Amino acid sequence: MIKKSFFIIIALISFNLNMMAQQTKEEYQKEIFFPIGEPNTGFAKYFIGQSYLAPISTSQIPFMNVTFEPACRNNWHIHHATEGGGQMLVGVGGRGWYQEEGKEPIEILPGTVINIPANVKHWHGAAKDSWFSHLAFSVPGENESTEWLEPVDDEYYNNIQ
Repeated sequence: MIKKSFFIIIALISFNLNMMAQQTKEEYQKEIFFPIGEPNTGFAKYFIGQSYLAPISTSQIPFMNVTFEPACRNNWHIHHATEGGGQMLVGVGGRGWYQEEGKEPIEILPGTVINIPANVKHWHGAAKDSWFSHLAFSVPGENESTEWLEPVDDEYYNNIQ
């Protein structure tokens, strides 16, 4: 009986994860408060998969809602600044990952806050089985620039648990 219950639970979890990955953009939009936005064509060459941008505020502290389709992630990159700077992410929907070079990936869920200091190599994006959205805030700094680097290796990414 326990063995049968275990397999039923595993099947239900697998079914739920599979349904999240098959969820349409419209279905996902109903689950999150912020708009998904438009296809992220301006930065598409720095992403594996499809992402979307929705400006939330363009004054005082500008920030965007960034949405990733399942398995979408950005390349490794660095937000440079000589003083201040960096980025802050706030998970608002789905499930995703954030990783700094040399460290283990961190799962991002709604409510997770990630503070990224300036000059730290990192990437972020959706889990392979889930849509994912985060608010992205650029921390004010001096002499800011973003350096886009290599894609996150597919084999490595597909083995993140």
